[in-house]
Amino acid sequence: MIVPAVLTVIGGLVAVLAGGYGLHRSRRAAVSGQTVSALVKPPQRGSDRPLVQFETADGRVVEVVSPVPRTRRRPLPAGSEVRIVYDADDPREIVLPAGASVRTDLGFVVAGAALVVLGAVLVATAP
Repeated sequence: MIVPAVLTVIGGLVAVLAGGYGLHRSRRAAVSGQTVSALVKPPQRGSDRPLVQFETADGRVVEVVSPVPRTRRRPLPAGSEVRIVYDADDPREIVLPAGASVRTDLGFVVAGAALVVLGAVLVATAP
């Protein structure tokens, strides 16, 4: 019973770290970022996330994969424009304002914390 409990705790810690890292990246881009309009391009073959192309303040054209997939609420059709915030230090780091990536990262943190608690309870109650 101890081994599954420890594996549950480790899995939870990995999820907390992944979600925390995603939140950190999003926060850094939002705080030190530049807001621009970006062109949505079709996704690459085998991907559900479209490409986003924009021009930085210093004139560079950057094309990155959207941090969020298409959804009913945000279909991101090819050829449309979307407002993004990019990190001035690393333009490949972008955030879509009110994007689903923050909710996903928070979900990882919450689910990971729940797994850590569950694993701790299993360890504490193990015979």
